Amino acid sequence: MFITLLKSKLHRVKVTQAELNYVGSITIDEDLMDAANLRENEQVHIVNNNNGERLITYVIKGERGSGIICLNGAAARKAQVGDIVIIIAYTMMTDEEARTYKPTVVFPDENNRLVNG
Repeated sequence: MFITLLKSKLHRVKVTQAELNYVGSITIDEDLMDAANLRENEQVHIVNNNNGERLITYVIKGERGSGIICLNGAAARKAQVGDIVIIIAYTMMTDEEARTYKPTVVFPDENNRLVNG
């Protein structure tokens, strides 16, 4: 039997763009992807702290060091530039694996940059 647990989380990043006329997804700065152990095309859940919207989409690699968090396609209707969102990825594992598993949680600064320390 498998259970679903938190794999990765980018906590409280700021939406920098919303592009309605795009195929769909969320573009994330590659530095943030690496820090949060996210992969291109990986499914993620987006939670908007400003309006309560929740959606599921997939990751597109954004320019490294840019701080970009861009909701694309229909997802662009779920947030405005400046909104604070949480980006969450889940994984499945056995109960035995889950007993020692630790998720990756990243707390970027207000400009979507990694904080040293």
